[in-house]
Amino acid sequence: MDRTVIPNGHDKESHQARPLFRKLTNQPEITLVYVTGRHKELIEQAIQEYDLPVPDYALADVGTTIYNIKNDHWEISTSWHEAIAPDWQGKQRADLMTLLKDHPELELQEKEKQNHYKLSYYTPENIKLDVLLYEIRERFKTKSILASFIWSIDDLTHQGLLDILPHSANKLHAIRFLMEQLGFDESNTVFAGDSGNDMEVFASSIKSIIVGNATENVKQEALKKAGIPENEQQLYIAKENYSAGVIEGLKYYFPEI
Repeated sequence: MDRTVIPNGHDKESHQARPLFRKLTNQPEITLVYVTGRHKELIEQAIQEYDLPVPDYALADVGTTIYNIKNDHWEISTSWHEAIAPDWQGKQRADLMTLLKDHPELELQEKEKQNHYKLSYYTPENIKLDVLLYEIRERFKTKSILASFIWSIDDLTHQGLLDILPHSANKLHAIRFLMEQLGFDESNTVFAGDSGNDMEVFASSIKSIIVGNATENVKQEALKKAGIPENEQQLYIAKENYSAGVIEGLKYYFPEI
């Protein structure tokens, strides 16, 4: 959502892009899903502030919450929570915080950026990530906690962002879960993103678009990870920024639109 359909980065946006994106996604044959690290209130705020179309579904909180949206009513998918809960062995977010409370390089993010299945920290931009993740995994291993770690850099604040989730609660698993629930497959599903926390989807067999305003490091890493033969046709790097890049990528995959 951020810096993919929302033009809140340093790059310029085509003034035609969002009106055309709204027109396209309002077609009845298209199901629109926002996949984002934002929580519900921030998604609604962005929709209003940037005049975005209201989605049919939202995969929020970096994949830990799925909403079905009908007539402005946001309903949480309890079946998704049931699917990811066992990874934390019945532990709460507060229990995981206790295990990490004395780590000097972890700064807890604001309360509204946390939820039951998402524990989020700020880190230094230049942190030795491999070392950090090893230390966290060793602490979790003592409690048999299975976790995924999503790390990225905020280009505006130059802070590292670390999300700790149940192992099965990442963006890719959430997307595949919703695809299965709705009867979609890889022939009619397209993902668009811009940052390192989208990498697992970029490297998958799901058709993906990297918008033009993504950093060169993200583009090169995604190309490297998606370079195996079965995935090499599943990644498109757009020239245009933000939602114009999304439209460009959709035209590449589905020229008939």
